[in-house]
Amino acid sequence: MEALECIRTRRSIRKFKEDKVSQDTLSAIIEAAKMAPSWKNTQITRYNVVENAAVKEDIAKNCTLGFEHNCEIINGAPQLVVVSMIANRCGYEKDGSFTTSKEDRWEMFDAGIGIQTFCLAAHDMGVGSVILGIFDDSAVAKAISLPENEKVAALVAIGYPDQECEAPKRKTVDDLLRII
Repeated sequence: MEALECIRTRRSIRKFKEDKVSQDTLSAIIEAAKMAPSWKNTQITRYNVVENAAVKEDIAKNCTLGFEHNCEIINGAPQLVVVSMIANRCGYEKDGSFTTSKEDRWEMFDAGIGIQTFCLAAHDMGVGSVILGIFDDSAVAKAISLPENEKVAALVAIGYPDQECEAPKRKTVDDLLRII
């Protein structure tokens, strides 16, 4: 698939078939996602794939802050990717000071680039995804025994799509572009 076609046709998928994405396909998606740029090439984004039904159910039930729709999506997906990031690397100089006024917020920026690259690569390989942002970070970290030097950035439900989605209305270029 051409890059622009992939960007134009990728949708947030919330209903999945039961089949899990194979380890080979997951590896191919990560092979592409690892090419996402990052602050000073720190490559902080990590992809923790939860296949264990009990762990996935624990996250859905106890980590979604009562947001029932995310609970349903997680339980309906064959796999859940807990995207994490190595803490205290992005935005820092070697002496520990911040390089810019954005301080450590570069971590989330880099994780976001990695997540979007992951989702586009998945779409290119026929795998659907939806990025979920309503969750308790520390509860998710505990549920998957995340290493102490990592923070949870997002949850991404993945699997083979069991729905077709139309593109939602988008703003015009004139609404989005400002040339100074």
